[in-house]
Amino acid sequence: MMPTVNSAAVTRVIAYFESLTPQSVGELGAYYEAQARFKDPFNDVQGVAAIRHVFVHMFETLEAPRFVITGQVVQGRQCFLTWEFRFRFKNFSRASEQTIHGGSHLLFSEQGLITLHRDYWDAAEELYEKLPWVGALMRWLKKRASS
Repeated sequence: MMPTVNSAAVTRVIAYFESLTPQSVGELGAYYEAQARFKDPFNDVQGVAAIRHVFVHMFETLEAPRFVITGQVVQGRQCFLTWEFRFRFKNFSRASEQTIHGGSHLLFSEQGLITLHRDYWDAAEELYEKLPWVGALMRWLKKRASS
């Protein structure tokens, strides 16, 4: 029989991410194994301190970032979460709220701590196309590449 993650561990992680603040980033060690790996389109880091830095940087560069978990699938010791990441760009005047749709693959230890956190989302469509100057170029490239 395949080892399973306790559903309470998944619920706990979801609650943590949906209520993440600059202050609560310091609590990552309660959710991640010491040598956990985090990978997304921009980062590939290992260890709680390095993962913490990714989230600290998020709060430094974006205004009001927050995660809304929209779905979950749990199998054995792994979980896949679908989410919306909502934020505003800090350095753009009159920036409206942006939403990135993505998913996270989480692997848990026997103790219910995250050992691998891999985020999947399309940086071109979900981010670059929303930037003022880069967006126009990305939309043009996408149109040229489509059939």
